[in-house]
Amino acid sequence: MTLRPGTPLRCVLRRKLLAVGAALAAAVLAAACGSATDSAADDRPTIPARPRPNIVVIMADDLGYGDISAYDGWIETPALDAMAAEGVRFTDFHSSGAVCSPTRAGLLTGRYQQRAGIPNVIYANPAWNRHHGLQPRETTIAERMQAEGYATGIVGKWHLGYEVETNPLRHGFDVFRGYVSGNVDYFSHVDGFGNHDWWDGETNREEPGYVTHLINDHAVAFIEEQADSDRPFFLYVAHEAPHFPYQGPNDAAFRVVGEQIPETREPEQVRRAYREMVEEMDSGIGAILGALRRLELAERTFVFFLSDNGATAAGSNGPLRGFKASLWEGGHRVPALAWWPGVIAAAGTTGATMTSIDLAATVLDVADILPPEDRPLDGVSLLPHLLGGAAPDDRPLFWAYQQARRPVEQRAMRQGPWKLIVNGPEGPELGLYNLDDDPGETTNLAADEPDRVAAMGEALEDWRLEVEEGATVQPAPPFLPGAVGP
Repeated sequence: MTLRPGTPLRCVLRRKLLAVGAALAAAVLAAACGSATDSAADDRPTIPARPRPNIVVIMADDLGYGDISAYDGWIETPALDAMAAEGVRFTDFHSSGAVCSPTRAGLLTGRYQQRAGIPNVIYANPAWNRHHGLQPRETTIAERMQAEGYATGIVGKWHLGYEVETNPLRHGFDVFRGYVSGNVDYFSHVDGFGNHDWWDGETNREEPGYVTHLINDHAVAFIEEQADSDRPFFLYVAHEAPHFPYQGPNDAAFRVVGEQIPETREPEQVRRAYREMVEEMDSGIGAILGALRRLELAERTFVFFLSDNGATAAGSNGPLRGFKASLWEGGHRVPALAWWPGVIAAAGTTGATMTSIDLAATVLDVADILPPEDRPLDGVSLLPHLLGGAAPDDRPLFWAYQQARRPVEQRAMRQGPWKLIVNGPEGPELGLYNLDDDPGETTNLAADEPDRVAAMGEALEDWRLEVEEGATVQPAPPFLPGAVGP
């Protein structure tokens, strides 16, 4: 994914978009082909509101780097295989968090989730931190796109607040069909604390069906509804699969309202259900891509797929160390695919180091929408690289997470191939690894590189102080580090 020396990126984009069609080309090129001096926001050319590209972001839940066949995994996923064959596969893509809520906050705001006051999971238990959430002061990409004329929808998992003030409709989404907690029974739609949790906007209502099928069906329906509209759309498809409870499409409900019923399954049952859950999700992704083709929207739609964190022990992170909730690579290096027929070259693979907080900048770049001025983004746009340009320059990347069952905070930093990790589970208190040579983080080089360790440690502490300064303060009750959530 490199350009010939001297080839302007805007000219590459011109050639690609001419193949897509004159209408789309005129809209996007108005932004991409201004003069070389068009750098100030006020000097940007005005582009028509239509036909701006549509955007679909699909997020799996707890899917591992070694789960799907596009990454040589153990589960056959033909739709994701096709998406990889027709687009770009990332081999060094990371979630900004090692668990659900933090990554989702970072994804939608384009900022480290610590700034939004969501460094940890938001639990269903009101005695813990159920009152936390994405507060009104935050600005999401959905809000920016809605303000610029996009139709916006989310189907599936929210997990950024249970209160009405934190509902997706209060954060820029026109449509919400899904659940607000960390997980629900795939059939009864009851969360781990015994609450029924399936929403149509701000109304909790019954809707029979297997969660993965409902998410897929609502996603396709949203696309079909927008096909005849004169508005472009942004759709966020947040799957539950393969997060527990481990229920395939032919299993049965076990949670009921008003009770807290633990899941009890044998390992072979978990493995069978996990595979079926991923297969059903993949089938639905195929239906989404199929709908875009059928409605002649494929070449006008940018699609990105990722997972919110690495797999639990029920799945596979391939050669990577650790699992979900750890800051080893297995906790945050995840599968990621980009697809835009006729615009992004097919069958590409990139080893560029990217994170989920880069998606906000990317989505806004695709839509030619300026980021919020009062909430500067931490991420960078992937679009120039996806169009054949060089990868962004190496930049420091940071992680921090205090697991509910552990009294200490994990921290990690990436700079080029080097990764510093502090308090990694079942590992040394301080570890330094060269991921180019050792992606499995097996050889600790901290003793051999004291200057590098000191410099990275100082940068990590500076980052921690910087993101905590001015961070959103969440309402009571506070998070209890010793608590174990549902």
